Amino acid sequence: MNGKLKGGLFVFAGACSFGVLSTIVKLAYAEGYNVGHITGTQTLFGLLMLWGIYLVQRRLMGVPPVIDAKMPATGKPTAWWKVAAAGSFTGLVGIFYYQAVQLVPASIAIILLMQYLWMSILIEWIAFGKRPHRMQVLSAAVVLVGTIFAGGIFSESVHVNPRGIVFGLLAALSYSVFLMTSGRVGNEYPPVKKSALMITGSLILTWIIFPLTFLFDGILFGGLYKWGLALALLGAVVPPLFFSIGVPRVGVSLGAILSAAELPVAVMSSALVLREDVQALQWCGVILILAAIGMTNLKMGRTANSVRGKTE
Repeated sequence: MNGKLKGGLFVFAGACSFGVLSTIVKLAYAEGYNVGHITGTQTLFGLLMLWGIYLVQRRLMGVPPVIDAKMPATGKPTAWWKVAAAGSFTGLVGIFYYQAVQLVPASIAIILLMQYLWMSILIEWIAFGKRPHRMQVLSAAVVLVGTIFAGGIFSESVHVNPRGIVFGLLAALSYSVFLMTSGRVGNEYPPVKKSALMITGSLILTWIIFPLTFLFDGILFGGLYKWGLALALLGAVVPPLFFSIGVPRVGVSLGAILSAAELPVAVMSSALVLREDVQALQWCGVILILAAIGMTNLKMGRTANSVRGKTE
């Protein structure tokens, strides 16, 4: 398996993991927990898991603190605080998105979050002069059309709160910046250490906004811990780790398109677990998004085969 295709699979798997979060959050809300409880425990348990995994790797596998082959041109590793600062955007994604879910219908919140697709391509074009090729533009367009259908916007009466729109777009922008920075900052660190540094930045930012009162009022061990563990594993550990491995191999724009897998997973999860009514048009949207992801992977595979053919 070529490196680019392998990287695409990592990004896809990380997005699928991220896709089940909305279902878990809804279940946690049903038990009376709020945004501060959810984001606070998610980052806390995520930090403990990632640093624990890294320390075990160092002890048992002798993983080096940095990978010399990926060292920046300066000859010095990226400052840890820069990697942590990049990771703080994952905390912003959770805070903004969970706020949006409270203020607008879930279908609209998902559509707003999915705007990171064109934002990522546009940011990379403006900031780094990397023009998207036609397949990326076509795939992004298909994903956006599929997003409208999968979000169920045509199947319900929509009442939009302006603050909810702002929070949703801020979540999309934060997600775009995270995808961009995860592919360019701290690549010389082993993936687990890089992810641990990122979740450290996310925890610091989250706890500044939402003080960690749940550690002292008994809520944590009263039942919040189970949601924190699930959200940490599927939202704070798996996606950043897999994106750290995959995004540098496929690039930010392709990574953004592949990570769109989170939406169909979210729709299927809500239908199977929450027993929510998913209309036929929503399933059509899911199929469109999966088709766009398939086109992207097909393009990567053909490109890799072409390169191999020229070198043989």
